[in-house]
Amino acid sequence: MTTTATSAKAEKRTRWTTALLLAPSALWYLALLVVPLAVVMVFSFGERAPAGGYQAGFTIANYLNLPARSAAFRNTLLLAPLGTIVCLLAAYPLAYYLAIKASPRLRLFLLILVIVPFWTSFLIRTYAWMFILGGRGLPSVIEWLGLGEVRLINTPLSVLIGMVYGYLPLMVFPIFVSLERLDKRLIEAAADLGSNPWRSFLQVTLPLSAPGVITGCMLVFILLMGEYLIPQLLGGGKVFFIGNALVDLFLQSRNWPFGSAVAMSLVIIMLATVTIYLRVTRRYGAGRDVSLL
Repeated sequence: MTTTATSAKAEKRTRWTTALLLAPSALWYLALLVVPLAVVMVFSFGERAPAGGYQAGFTIANYLNLPARSAAFRNTLLLAPLGTIVCLLAAYPLAYYLAIKASPRLRLFLLILVIVPFWTSFLIRTYAWMFILGGRGLPSVIEWLGLGEVRLINTPLSVLIGMVYGYLPLMVFPIFVSLERLDKRLIEAAADLGSNPWRSFLQVTLPLSAPGVITGCMLVFILLMGEYLIPQLLGGGKVFFIGNALVDLFLQSRNWPFGSAVAMSLVIIMLATVTIYLRVTRRYGAGRDVSLL
């Protein structure tokens, strides 16, 4: 009886200690995420005041008017997944070489090169791409080579190039970590059992690196969905993302209720994406067996 009472007291003390340790982060999360999100949700059902801003009311007209920003939604939902896929296709070979093929000294040097862009301002790097893709940059070189006139700046292609360049390192590192932890004896065992390199990659390397691939894709995709700077500078006001639409609605037209509805739609898309991510990771964790044949 005494042992049971002591155990209950210890368990209660542990719960209180855990609650106290989690309280600061919980309050921070509540104040900076839950409360602002609740305010945006309330605003999304309100009306635009005559002088701009928010006026109390209840209407779903703001959500019914979302097609008015269909171009921003279309560009975001097209270029963000496409940018994520291109980042993955570019990052995986690099991460594979760094983790599997490169010598320790070369690996360190290449990792530093991957990190170097983060040492400078994201804005400065984007401005550099404005010059590279502008009329006096790469297009002038192509024209000088006699390949005709090419326009790159202020196009979806320029925005895609900027996104891939800006977020490629965020895709490389999670994949690199997964591949570095890979037990290379599994690859050797697959070869001993008669599996060719391509089959070993598909059945051993790729499944074991899936957590890094999923993490990198989710990280890049979520950031691209909220991107503002790259479409603004490299798109030249012609390739709008949802982030650009929000700046226009809140700061220029001052239609806060409609802007809140657009923001809530973006949040819903993100929640759906995270839900799919959790289901995929749960399914992957439940069946992690790796076939060597």
